[in-house]
This record gives sequence, structure tokens and C-alpha cells, in this order.
Amino acid sequence: MDMTSSFVRMSDGHELYCSLHRAENPKGHVHIIHGMAEHSGRYQDFIHLLNEQGFTVSAHDQRGHGKTAEHNGSAGYFTENEGFLRVVKDAHEAIVYAQQEIGKLPFTLIGHSMGSFVARRYLQLYGNQVDCAVLSGTGGHPGYSLSAGVAVAKSFSRLEGKSKINPFLGKLIFGSYNKDFLDEKSKFSWLSRNTETVAQYEADPWCGFEMANQFYVDLFEGLGIIHQMDEVRRIPKNLPVLFISGSMDPVGAKGSGVFEAAAQFDKAGIENVKVYMAEEGRHEVLHELNAETYQQVIVDWINDYG
Repeated sequence: MDMTSSFVRMSDGHELYCSLHRAENPKGHVHIIHGMAEHSGRYQDFIHLLNEQGFTVSAHDQRGHGKTAEHNGSAGYFTENEGFLRVVKDAHEAIVYAQQEIGKLPFTLIGHSMGSFVARRYLQLYGNQVDCAVLSGTGGHPGYSLSAGVAVAKSFSRLEGKSKINPFLGKLIFGSYNKDFLDEKSKFSWLSRNTETVAQYEADPWCGFEMANQFYVDLFEGLGIIHQMDEVRRIPKNLPVLFISGSMDPVGAKGSGVFEAAAQFDKAGIENVKVYMAEEGRHEVLHELNAETYQQVIVDWINDYG
């Protein structure tokens, strides 16, 4: 595997950590958008499998995360205004950069968790540039709590400042995620049944960190946008989309939120939508006990449609 990395300047001047993992004689290009409070370095095993299967892989650490945050000194924070749109633009600019380096190949977009929300907006804005999509650990519309969340986050943002880290908001929003796993040792047990990967997550300084006030404003506003039916209808009708999630994932409401999101895609006329539910799996199927099974499900989907 030939891996290179660099900090790539975005159109607003912010520099993103981007990595490129080249396969020999690649048959396709896959880009991975990681989730909240983690980073692209956690996907090395999956990237290695994709390389072995003939796919060149690119990834980036989203702003406020990982090596991008370390480089810019902005952990847990996107930007001053319209941060959700900005991280979608970041993804597009990172992908364009990768394509300039490797040339045009059949292209698959993979997004996990928060990255799946970014990916869903990407499909709405740039879907005609995508051949295949995988949405991991995504969720449905939050309902009435969405407007309440925006209001609370905006209040904190005004009172304390946009870039102020806010552990209270994190607990308010994500505090219930571990309620089904209280007999287990970690507050992050909701991520996976694999205690080893949970321990690695806890030991990683760029995982599980707290986010800023404005981050929550951006996230909630983004969730509102991606669920608007008119926006979902912008996704190309012939784009194959795989939803993959654990049946015990609280982000996907133990499956019901995932099926709700997939049903919205179906209602919008998207012709090839599939849901794969990992039985007893939690939020991170790529880091689950039988991760190889779920990784292969994704690879098979890309081989069929990417």
C-alpha cells in the first residue's frame, strides 16, 4: 500500500489533513468521511481491505478533528458561520484534490455517523459526481428535539462564545446513548461490543473529546437541511445507496431511524436503496466484534455498483 498525506488548503484558507492510499492498478476510488469526535486514522484496517480489493482510498480529518485540529488549533469547532455547509465543501474540495492526484475513477462516497450526515448533504449537492454511496451509523429526523437543540445551542453560543467547549450540551444530547449498556465498564460501550476497540477509542486523545457551542448549532442545522424532502429529491435517482447500521445503535434508534431515512430516499424516487442491519451490532459496525463481515458487505456493494 502506497500512502501519502498532506495538509491541503481549502477555499477559505483553512488547511485540512488529507491522506491518499493507492492501490496497484486501481479499479475505483473510495473516499471516507469520519464521524464526530474521531478521525480518519481509525479506518486503516478497512482501507487496507479496500486497497487489497483494488480500490484507491482517500480520507480527510474534518475541521475541528484529528490532525486537522492539531494543525489549526481548533478542536471541536468548525467555523464562525454555516459550519455544516463548510464541512460539506471541505469534503468536496478534498475529493477533488484526491482526483487530481489519482485521475478519474469510478467513485464511491462513504460517510460514518456525523460523516454520514455530511455525506447525505454531499449527495444532495454533488450527487451527479458520485457513482455509489455507503451511509454507516446514520439516523432519522430528530423530531421536535431538533428545533429545541438549535435554540439551546444558539443561546450558549451567544452567551459563552461560539468556540467555547461545552460538555453540558454533549451530555444533554448524547448522555442517553449508553443507557442500554450501563452494566459495562465504559461510557462509550454504545460504540461497539468489541471492548478492545472501545478501549483504544478511550485511549486516543483525538477520540471522544468535547465539542464547541457553535458545533452543535451547525450539526443541528445540518440535520434539519438533509431531511427536507425537496433536498432529498436532489439526489440522482439512479445512485445506489447502502445504509448499514447496528440493530442496537442508539444514533439510528435501534434501526427505526435508519429505515426511516432509507424510506425517505425511496419516497424521493431513488431506485436502488438497501438497508443492511448488523444484528446486535452497535454504532460502529466497522469496529464491531465481527467487523470483517460488515467490511466485506460494504466491499461487495462497491464491487457491484461502484
